[in-house]
Amino acid sequence: LKRKRPPKLQIPSSGGESEVVKPDHKDVPMDISAEGKGYGIHSKKGHREVLEDAYQAVLDIDGNSRHAFFGIFDGHGGRVAAEFAADNLSRNIRDALDNGERDLEAAVRVGYLSTDAAFLKKQLSSGASCVTAFIQDGSLVVANAGDCRAVMSRNGVAVALTEDHRLAREDERRRVEDLGGYVDLYSGVWRLQGVLAVSRGIGDIHLKRWVSAEPEIQKLAVDEDCEFLLLASDGLWDVVSNQEAVDCVGDEIRSAEMSSVGGLAASTKKLAELAASRGSQDDISVMAIDLRHF
Repeated sequence: LKRKRPPKLQIPSSGGESEVVKPDHKDVPMDISAEGKGYGIHSKKGHREVLEDAYQAVLDIDGNSRHAFFGIFDGHGGRVAAEFAADNLSRNIRDALDNGERDLEAAVRVGYLSTDAAFLKKQLSSGASCVTAFIQDGSLVVANAGDCRAVMSRNGVAVALTEDHRLAREDERRRVEDLGGYVDLYSGVWRLQGVLAVSRGIGDIHLKRWVSAEPEIQKLAVDEDCEFLLLASDGLWDVVSNQEAVDCVGDEIRSAEMSSVGGLAASTKKLAELAASRGSQDDISVMAIDLRHF
């Protein structure tokens, strides 16, 4: 029996700090392009009335130009969970560090779980997939919960740094079933309780027994072979391969003019438009981060 998705939610106004200029995601019906030092972002609205993706970029953390946070958040059942994660996740990670957590990977984990716990207190049914990157003194910590993905270009070769949390993964199906949930294959897509196509993320209070906010985390050193990092929602990855994405963005990112106004954002817009031209009807958000800046 197919169950209906949760209805879209009216999004309440929300606060939250903003270390860099970012758009007010509330009731944004159009596409978004933005650029800052070392990164560019483009979000293209899909078939829904309102763009449900959100993003965050925090530069010069604690006054250090080598410390930065980036994230893409893909909402479902409305945009409120994605916006909440964008507004709060980076701060919760930094709070964990300020409160004595010395291990960055552990702080990222605490940040995901505390953001999820805070959102659940709102008793809203929205949810969000998340992918984030925290750069600190030459180290890169990438984390994900859901089907947003991080892909790095290493000398022009695409290297996936995350694995999607979809129920096509046998380990995720087994985890859900061990917790008493069930998984159905509907129109070629495995769904949790016949409803949700992802098995991890922020929110989804009605499915929280099975939808884990526990991120998978990878840490690596950023060396001279690490060129740029792509963070993107599944609206891109469903129709564009990792290597195609790297090839599409790479020439502009590696050019001498990549720091000029519009350069990085233009490269991400090009990639989003490629996905749309291939029939992606989902929201498409792509962020490119030039690792040489950090």
